[in-house]
Amino acid sequence: MAEPHSPTARTRVVREPERGVYDRAAAYQILDEGFICHVGFVMDNQPFVIPTGYGRSGDNLYIHGSAASRMLRNLDQGIAACVTVTLLDGLVLARSIFNHSMNYRSVVVLGTAVAVEDSAEKLQALRALSEHIVPGRWDQARQPNERELRATLVMRLPITEFSAKVRLGPPIDSEEDYSFPIWAGVVPLQMVTGLPINDPKLDPKTPVPSYVRDYSRTAAR
Repeated sequence: MAEPHSPTARTRVVREPERGVYDRAAAYQILDEGFICHVGFVMDNQPFVIPTGYGRSGDNLYIHGSAASRMLRNLDQGIAACVTVTLLDGLVLARSIFNHSMNYRSVVVLGTAVAVEDSAEKLQALRALSEHIVPGRWDQARQPNERELRATLVMRLPITEFSAKVRLGPPIDSEEDYSFPIWAGVVPLQMVTGLPINDPKLDPKTPVPSYVRDYSRTAAR
């Protein structure tokens, strides 16, 4: 784990600063629980925000895709990027519409990504991406061959400039609204898994692996 982090002027939370979190362990827990990040960048004076999968290994985020991807090809040219991950934990219903909110955990990472050229690191990054989604799958599935590796571009974004923002707890109403006769509270939300569905072409004798049967994404909080 890296040294304790201090926010920069760009990553310090300004709106509701009490929700700002600058602890690496807390930020990494959010990153490790999420599935999708949104990558923001500007190309030809046009902003783009692209959702994509990701993985983390140590103090680096990895994203990947086709070598023909417009997003990755532009990031490979040194364009600054903003990567965000958000987890939604609940709907916060206040007595007034104005004070309705959501409980959430989010992370913003700013920086410049670089292409992974080293073959060993590229394979390790793809392993991190796979294990981020379904731990245990990489060692059982067929791994990328040389043709697939050549067709895949992997970008590394150091987690150097970042911050997290978290809202937890009940609604916060104006004092005069606490006597208003309507229910107020939190509707908790979480991602749940259903029963695994076999591929129709799967040999029916093939057992469901434990990492699929017992899959869970909700982290202890």
